[in-house]
Amino acid sequence: MVERDDRAMVAPVASFFIAMKLTPGKVIDLDDAAAHHARVKRLERTDAVRLTDGAGNVAFGQIITMDKRAVSVEIDSVRQIPPPHAVHVRVPVGDRDRMLWLAEKVTELGIASWQTVRFKRSASVTPRGEGESFAAKVRARMLSALEQSGGAWLPAIHEDVALDALAVDSSQTPLLLDVDGIPIRDAIADSHERDPVVLFGPEGGLDAQERQQLLERGWQPVRLANTTLRFETAGIAAVAVLRALV
Repeated sequence: MVERDDRAMVAPVASFFIAMKLTPGKVIDLDDAAAHHARVKRLERTDAVRLTDGAGNVAFGQIITMDKRAVSVEIDSVRQIPPPHAVHVRVPVGDRDRMLWLAEKVTELGIASWQTVRFKRSASVTPRGEGESFAAKVRARMLSALEQSGGAWLPAIHEDVALDALAVDSSQTPLLLDVDGIPIRDAIADSHERDPVVLFGPEGGLDAQERQQLLERGWQPVRLANTTLRFETAGIAAVAVLRALV
């Protein structure tokens, strides 16, 4: 961590995402969204704030300009936060609002990446979350969650894919949430050097052909409970369990 000696460290009262290089001594103008947030929170000049670029860099500073036109922050110190063990989620196309809620919560838990997968039963969902405009909404929700939770790493958002195009690499452990699977802790007991990738189906679940296709491609069925969970419940619970185990 690099710090200035002329200003005591004070606990920040708010956190903001800043898509630029963070350097001690630099003055940064908050973008319109962040500045609006600062005004809504009724922040004042000299208030301590926290900034993050979503790539592990976290800065601490204070507001030096606060008016109707601009909000500026002078950075006092910057530190690099190492990433947590990577946990990836592969999310079914489903109800739009429930997907956004899921995106918010798994960001708070510190996922590494998010990708939306199209299943057969996804096509019957209305309104469903898919496409570039929805991905932008997911990112906005993730940014808000990153700021609120004090996180330092913004999840990567990959392009939507059909089930046939879903892929993992040799550094990852593919896990398929399935009520008939083995306990999730048992599936990763011997795979701590590989990053878990957790996949779960839409409302109504996978059809038999989709499930068989995934099993043939190496996806390990794992369970969280002995009941069938809604997809957003399953996703949040799986990430929370994996975060505790890896």
